[in-house]
Amino acid sequence: MQKVLLHACCAVCCAYPVRLLRDEGYEPIVYFYNPNIYPKEEYEIRLSELIEYSKKEKFELIIENYTPIDFEEISKGLESEPEKGTRCEKCYFLRLNKTAKKAKELNIQNFTTTLSVSPHKIYQKILKAGEFAAQNHNVKYFAYDFKKRDGFKITQQIARENNMYKQTYCGCKYSIRPKI
Repeated sequence: MQKVLLHACCAVCCAYPVRLLRDEGYEPIVYFYNPNIYPKEEYEIRLSELIEYSKKEKFELIIENYTPIDFEEISKGLESEPEKGTRCEKCYFLRLNKTAKKAKELNIQNFTTTLSVSPHKIYQKILKAGEFAAQNHNVKYFAYDFKKRDGFKITQQIARENNMYKQTYCGCKYSIRPKI
């Protein structure tokens, strides 16, 4: 079975992509690198949930060190950008470049990301970041738009069935919406 490194932002977004990749004959190795997640307590909740899900579904999980300074550096001057804007694009480039680099280190030829399962993300921007990272590290980006074929709906259903923690914002402090 061919391995694919799957960047994941949380257990909820990971559920359907893991299932789909397995159904297509791949062995997903999940990679958690998310320096954008704020605050640290939120990061720890998402990571803990993903660790539990990886044990339940029996997939390998690689956890990168939490380095929020990586995100702070790329988002400087973009703090007031709207969601889906330039700050998000830079965040995709940061995380997918690191994922491609990790795939190369592990001798895994293919990588992709769960980011595309969200209807709140622009797939073409994720695709651009993934293809750039692939070219940068001489690996292949699997261009999966995981929200297709009811992917978002299925991942939400899996989350409910597994009583998963569902966050209310993308992850960075600039995407936190005030409660009304």
